[in-house]
Amino acid sequence: MINDIKPKIAVVYLLYYHNPQHVDDFVSAFKKITYPKDKIELVIVSNPHLVEGSYLRYIEENVIPLSGKELPHVTILAQKENLGFSSGNNAGADWAIENNFDYVLFHNNDGFFASNAIEPLVETMENDHEIGIAQSLLLLHPETELMNSSGNSLHFLGFGYCNNYRVPFEKLKASAIEEICYASGAAMMVSLELIKKYGAWDKDYFMYHEDTDWSFRLRSVGYKIVLVRDSVFYHKYQFSRSIEKFYWMERNRFGIMLIFFKLPTLLLLMPIAIVMEIALWIFAFNRGWWKQRIKVYQYWLKLENWKLWLKKRKKLRKMSKVTDKYLLKYTVPEIKFQDETVNNPVLKKIGNPIMKLYYKVLCFIVRW
Repeated sequence: MINDIKPKIAVVYLLYYHNPQHVDDFVSAFKKITYPKDKIELVIVSNPHLVEGSYLRYIEENVIPLSGKELPHVTILAQKENLGFSSGNNAGADWAIENNFDYVLFHNNDGFFASNAIEPLVETMENDHEIGIAQSLLLLHPETELMNSSGNSLHFLGFGYCNNYRVPFEKLKASAIEEICYASGAAMMVSLELIKKYGAWDKDYFMYHEDTDWSFRLRSVGYKIVLVRDSVFYHKYQFSRSIEKFYWMERNRFGIMLIFFKLPTLLLLMPIAIVMEIALWIFAFNRGWWKQRIKVYQYWLKLENWKLWLKKRKKLRKMSKVTDKYLLKYTVPEIKFQDETVNNPVLKKIGNPIMKLYYKVLCFIVRW
């Protein structure tokens, strides 16, 4: 591909907590990037969070002097308030649309790309316009021989988790382009044309499950979600920090189920969902998270919140081109543990086998 016809890429780097080492990793990686730097814009979205102004000072002193020289050109979008993951990333996507870029590449705060990571993503998107989102292969850092995510899985009751977490990279059995359940928001590329047509991150999730929503939204209108094996992103992933966001994960998984499944499917899911709720209350009490669980119920007991999510459901149902049976193909029957600290033998030996059987029956019954 000739240099001057390569697509323009806006890399949206969202700063949502201050860690100078993460910024340094980001800078070092883009100094070595092999995609033409004049076709890349580094869009740094600064969400104020812990230390007011600390992001901007560090960026102005350590990144801006390299803009357009050792680095691609850098644009800073300083926010006045913490917009959360969804709206923070959307600020970068909006800038990319206004400035006529072709693709946006979302880049997590706590990771960095391999030097040749962008080319495979661009080639994948350019060669197949039925692809909605292309995710890089996420490897852990510093344990770079282990995977963080080769795409994510969605349990049919709305739980999401990383595929192949902590599995050695050498054991990955995937083609160069592999269709996946949903893409991780840590490192993924989307066409600006699709964003203009179908929207970007849903701000009402604030954090967690927003990548699930976006992937299934695009799948609902006929697009594929894929892993690009040869595009590597090194992720300093910390599972314990994710667990602390229990409220958002639980609140938002209800939203996912409500939006994407038809009423008959939801009614069929009700019995196993009730059993799961009882199990989750026991889990929450054992972990000391019962207050967060109460907050989840408080949220869903408010009429205005039901109106908000039912409006989303109506919009999705109007534009959807696929059946529930098709969507269920991209869900899984088991919940797998990302970390041994939350390993539950009851779920593993009793819960998962029951859910596998229930899922098999569900997929047999659902024809709509």
